[in-house]
Amino acid sequence: MPPPLQTAAPRPAAPAGLAWGSSPADHRWRGNARTLERDLAAAVEGEVRFDAAHRAMYAVDASNYRQPPIGVVFPRAAEDVERAVAVCRHHGAPVLGRGGGTSLAGQCVNHAVVFDYSRHMHRVLEVDPARRLARVEPGCVLDALRQRVERDHGLTFSADPATHTHCTLGGMIGNNSCGAHSVMAGRTSDNVHALEVLTYDGLRFSAGAVAEDELARLAGVPGRLGEIHRRLRDLRDRHGDEIRRRYPDIPRRVSGYNLDDLLPERGFHLGRALTGSEGTLVTVLEATLRLVPWPPHQALLVVGYEDAYAAADHVPDLLELSPLALEGMDERLIDDQRKKRMHPEELALLPDGGGWLLVELGGATRDEAVGRAEAAAERLRGRRHVAGARVFAEPAEQLRIWEVRESGLGATARVPGQGDTWEGWEDSAVPPERLGDYLRDLRRLLERFGYRGALYGHFGQGCVHTRNDFDLFSREGVEKYLAYVDQAADLVVSYGGSLSGEHGDGQSRGALLPKMFGDELCGAFREMKAIFDPGNRMNPGKIVDPYPIDSNLRFGESYRAWEPATAFRYVDDDGRFSRAALRCVGVGKCRRETGGTMCPSYRATREEMHSTRGRAHLLHEMLVGEIVADGWRSREVKEALDLCLACKGCKADCPVDVDVATYKAEFLSHYYRRRLRPPAAYSMGLVHEWARIAARAPRLVNLLGRTPGLSHLAKALAGIDRRRELPRFATRTFRRWFERERPAAPRLGRGAAETARADRPRVLFFPDTFSDFLHPDGAIATVRVLEAAGYEVAIPAKRLCCGRPLYDYGFLGRARHRLAEIVDELAPAIDAGVPMVVAEPSCAATFRDELPMMLPDDPRAARLAQQTRTLAEQLADTDGYQPPRRSGRALYHGHCHHKAVMRTGADEELLRAAGLHLDAPVTGCCGLAGSFGFERGHYEVSIACGEQMLLPAVRGTAPDDLVIADGFSCRTQIEATTGRRPLHLAEVLAGRS
Repeated sequence: MPPPLQTAAPRPAAPAGLAWGSSPADHRWRGNARTLERDLAAAVEGEVRFDAAHRAMYAVDASNYRQPPIGVVFPRAAEDVERAVAVCRHHGAPVLGRGGGTSLAGQCVNHAVVFDYSRHMHRVLEVDPARRLARVEPGCVLDALRQRVERDHGLTFSADPATHTHCTLGGMIGNNSCGAHSVMAGRTSDNVHALEVLTYDGLRFSAGAVAEDELARLAGVPGRLGEIHRRLRDLRDRHGDEIRRRYPDIPRRVSGYNLDDLLPERGFHLGRALTGSEGTLVTVLEATLRLVPWPPHQALLVVGYEDAYAAADHVPDLLELSPLALEGMDERLIDDQRKKRMHPEELALLPDGGGWLLVELGGATRDEAVGRAEAAAERLRGRRHVAGARVFAEPAEQLRIWEVRESGLGATARVPGQGDTWEGWEDSAVPPERLGDYLRDLRRLLERFGYRGALYGHFGQGCVHTRNDFDLFSREGVEKYLAYVDQAADLVVSYGGSLSGEHGDGQSRGALLPKMFGDELCGAFREMKAIFDPGNRMNPGKIVDPYPIDSNLRFGESYRAWEPATAFRYVDDDGRFSRAALRCVGVGKCRRETGGTMCPSYRATREEMHSTRGRAHLLHEMLVGEIVADGWRSREVKEALDLCLACKGCKADCPVDVDVATYKAEFLSHYYRRRLRPPAAYSMGLVHEWARIAARAPRLVNLLGRTPGLSHLAKALAGIDRRRELPRFATRTFRRWFERERPAAPRLGRGAAETARADRPRVLFFPDTFSDFLHPDGAIATVRVLEAAGYEVAIPAKRLCCGRPLYDYGFLGRARHRLAEIVDELAPAIDAGVPMVVAEPSCAATFRDELPMMLPDDPRAARLAQQTRTLAEQLADTDGYQPPRRSGRALYHGHCHHKAVMRTGADEELLRAAGLHLDAPVTGCCGLAGSFGFERGHYEVSIACGEQMLLPAVRGTAPDDLVIADGFSCRTQIEATTGRRPLHLAEVLAGRS
């Protein structure tokens, strides 16, 4: 068990000008959490969670800060919020509204009752296309709104951060988010029509634009509503001239409260004034948002420049094109992605240069959009500082280029061979026409302090993103960081800019606000806070009277994470599990609702605990030992990992390569040490042993498995859900077929190596447990296809198993033994460089992924990993191979491990080369995931995962269409739920239908 740990370091003295108000602030609530939890549970219909797991998961966001909450409430409706706030008010407990939890300035962590709206309050309530308005709940995901209004009405919500697939509109309102397309129609605040809000003292009202005569009427209304309007009018009148003088006239001013929206010339728009207040003034119950026309066609112009500074200098010229988006990237961002092997095909599409601008242009027709882009490219080619220009007309290619830009944060967070980078000064903004000079000065400042960081962002609006390699683990490092942000704030203010151009102030920049706004306006911010929240119970310590920048840090000089001994060697994390568990940067891509594979159990449950981020944060908190204090025996971590399908979707989709499947296997190996595992661990984790026994009398075993009573008893004893059919064992194993049909074929192994025929290259086919005992048809077809391609096919001399099912139950000692046995047995083939083809994707992934981590000191393991191939990969490297011609349509589903570790591009190309019209590959998970969907207690989630994408797609195919799936679990789930019998790729190439 790790020792308890205090992560907050003693605060060094801040440089002059870094603190204002009552700092150092102490806003901790000291009431009775147990009584508060009881009263909340009695008052609301939604869930109330004050347990250690939820307090740990919600203690951090995407920022450098950590503040464990009092507890978490998941309201089901606005009335739930009202009742919950009333209970908190009775107890004097602070509250904090939270959306996607992706904030970078620390504004969505606090010692408060957190209201998570994303689980239940996520509906689009109404769309009024005639008035171009949409009414949404605060937990509504941005893309859910955009996809609906773009598809049905040709409209969009223009503010779209890179997290658009999973950020919530309530969170965007809290932060005043912007994004790539804000250049069209402004920040979130510019697109707020009205907000339904709730104050801490219980006033619920609609905040929108108020004409002066209506303002006078409201100011005379008795009670809190009149008081608020009256005091706001007085605040505006007293500070109006200073607001006009001090607020920078730039498109990306996000810092501070929006007092300028209270000015008469701005229409006293209270909804917009409350936007960007980060939950410190009111709780948003509902929002009515302005929509803008979205052109039906887009073209993307990418212009390469000598460097990012020259690119920024040209921003004003390109703004004359009225672009939908105008983004910038420097060569360091691209270099970081190359080092991480991210988007290699996409990076190859970029024109030459050391800095790039992405210019998106729209049109009523495709020709119009592409024509505008081509004309602009032609004008730019040959101009000074322009290295190249390229137009992307196809939507699919445009999306691939956008992925390069949108993955900027993850791409720069942890780069091999470089120090980790952190936020802290990541979204300053200046007038777009001054951006080039600002970038040069910012780079000089970074170099003076010895910091590294890529520069990219929303260049069309002068907003710059960067992550820097700050040392936040030592006193000296934190002092240096404070000195840097002090000078960086002076720099951006000297350019007439804003401390924040998108991410808000929170705790990262709250103490810097006097540099930008002066004492009078900071006093006005404090006054506005007092008007809405006189008791300072709404997200205290953020923006107004903020916590010092260096308090509540996740790390600090006293940070010491537990360093346990592990079964895996985490070679990409300095061999430390603590560093692996710290990979998650909190951007929450695992919470997206469509696209990719990660994270199927979150999509099924909408619970943070079952997201990649939630699991990673819990594992890190386990190592911290403060909230999750039982180490490897933690029930909280065990519960969170229980619904992990070990699909490895996170390994491929997560921008920082969080690998929960590996972490789960590691945890379970320790959790069950000297403990009895559940029945499924022995029935399915040891499937290789049971399969060898069943192979002696497969017909009898299959009969018993289908006999009522006996099958139910067998399932109960094995821990298998009663609704699942027991797998059928093949009446003739693959190995028996091979020995009978290929008696002269070579067997490879120690003492059994043979010389290959001179006229035929040799491949080794590895018959895994599933392909050998359960579904041999795919393995048999694989051998036939390889022979037809000109290979001599050998198999191992003895029966071997890679141990894939063992990982799901933490049998890592057994798994290592299995792999060591394989490496020893196949040593001659490994030394001879014989490629090894594996038909089952999960087993191929074990050789490519787990093998080097389990045997990192054995060079043969690394070579075998490199020699392991899928059938498609082997055929793609076979000179002259042409697949047999097929016709018709096919739905191809790649196994999750295949997509994550090997990728499926070779398979898709092969099928298209065969003449099949291949439907867009299904990106979701089948939900069975090896043994997961068989286990008692997992059935509903398993089916829900499959129904997200794969199973409806299969049901939508025509009877003559082929359904192709290589994975044993994928084929089993499809056949059990749709009645279709999928084919292995090899069966398709061998002519099966």
